[in-house]
Amino acid sequence: MKIGLIGLPQVGKKTLFELITRAHPSEHDLLAGKAVAGIAEIGDPRFDWLANLYQPKKLVRARINVELLPNLEKGFASKSEFQRVLSTVDALCHVVRAFNDDSVYHVDGSVDPKRDIAEINSELVLSDLMFAEKRIERIDKETKRNKEEQLIKEKEFLLKIKAWLEEGKPLRLYPFTPEDRRVLVNYQLLTLKELIIVLNVSEEALADKGLEANLEKDFSNLKIHFIKVSAKVEAEIAKLETEAERKEFLGSLGITEPAVDRLKRVCLNTLNLISFFTVGKDEVRQWTIKANTLAPAAAGSIHTDLEKGFIRAEVMKYPDLNALGSEEKVSASGKAYLKGKDYLVEDGDILNIRFNV
Repeated sequence: MKIGLIGLPQVGKKTLFELITRAHPSEHDLLAGKAVAGIAEIGDPRFDWLANLYQPKKLVRARINVELLPNLEKGFASKSEFQRVLSTVDALCHVVRAFNDDSVYHVDGSVDPKRDIAEINSELVLSDLMFAEKRIERIDKETKRNKEEQLIKEKEFLLKIKAWLEEGKPLRLYPFTPEDRRVLVNYQLLTLKELIIVLNVSEEALADKGLEANLEKDFSNLKIHFIKVSAKVEAEIAKLETEAERKEFLGSLGITEPAVDRLKRVCLNTLNLISFFTVGKDEVRQWTIKANTLAPAAAGSIHTDLEKGFIRAEVMKYPDLNALGSEEKVSASGKAYLKGKDYLVEDGDILNIRFNV
């Protein structure tokens, strides 16, 4: 699963990418006009608490793939290279400039987050609309020679989503049927993807909730996730050497954790991923799976043998272990559970898989 960072030039995408992934793309990479890949470790307070409890030899955090995509240009909807690059990711993270700095130019000459969000949304909708129109034209040519029922049904479906897009609405809001979903597998449509808006603000604006609240209201009908970050402040936090220094700095700003950690969790949630944990003195590890995953499939994310030979899952709930402080106390309280193949793993579960191959 991949998150793609998009945005206009000079909005802070590269800085955020470096903070999230700790990767440092070269100028050559950036000028090549291709996606730059990185991996983000997920900061999770539950993982930190479990690591402190078990003091294992090895710690493995959950990870997601992040790609820094080329700068968006005006009219990118009509350019196939942008469509190809954007179509390779599972969700889009649009970085929007919301800070004033006379030394940093803006392609439109002024800072206006609402305008920038609306323009990029319109371009994404237009890209999908152009795809639908081209596909309909192709079907019309094919059906002149072959009146195949499948093609006729596909055209009917495309006409419906074309009408939807012409109203300026993204396809992630469309009420698709299961049959529709099977057709969509063959399409690369950008507005099907979940969209996160990252408002890159100044340090002074971190405590101001007005901008975020107003934009959430303005775009409330488009199913967009908003989060506010100051890339400049986050870069200063990243330079601090000790945890004590970071906590002191965060406290001076009135915040409890770096915004990039929250952003990574928002990305995880946007991809419809949840976490479960495996724990012990050898290793504490956080795993990610799709929500509503059955226990055998969750076991398979650890190793295929665990899914093939799945017998049962021993389950503790993180809040119970956190409240009681030890596995022994969880068991004594009757809150350690045995679950079978029909169990849907929940976010925060601590699993021990029993299997036989």
